[in-house]
Amino acid sequence: MISNINNASANAAYSSNGKTAQVKENMNTTDTSKESSSKVDKLKESVDSGQYKVDLSALANKMADELL
Repeated sequence: MISNINNASANAAYSSNGKTAQVKENMNTTDTSKESSSKVDKLKESVDSGQYKVDLSALANKMADELL
C-alpha cells in the first residue's frame, strides 16, 4: 500500500524540480550517513570494551512516554 506521503515523495522525486532536490537530499544523506557510521563505530567500541552505560532513568522515561 502506498500512502499519500510516499506517493507525493515519489512524484516530487521524478518531477524536473524534484530531481534537483532529490540529488541534494542524497548528498545530504551521504554526509549524514558518514557521521552516523562514525557514531555507530564509537558505540560499537564502547560496547565491546564494556564502557557503554545505559541511562536507565532516561530509558524508563522514554518507555513511559511511549506508553502514554
